[in-house]
Amino acid sequence: KITTTEAKAKEVRGLAEKMITLGKEGRLHSRRQALSFIMDEKVVEKVFTELAPRYANHPGGYTRIIKLGPRLGDGAPMVQLELVK
Repeated sequence: KITTTEAKAKEVRGLAEKMITLGKEGRLHSRRQALSFIMDEKVVEKVFTELAPRYANHPGGYTRIIKLGPRLGDGAPMVQLELVK
């Protein structure tokens, strides 16, 4: 889980969901598509070996956004983005 602004979390959410979906497919082409975006082989390996089996029977919605309130200083809305268990 990470703590960030609401706008950044909403942007990252779609990307994370797409990478997990590619991991669920498990094909070589899916792995290469993930590598073209992520660029770190260790992270792609974790998506394909740990996260994909965890969400094998889950149809979607792998992330959750929890609102935390405004940030001190500039008042930006802060949220916590986490993977659903």
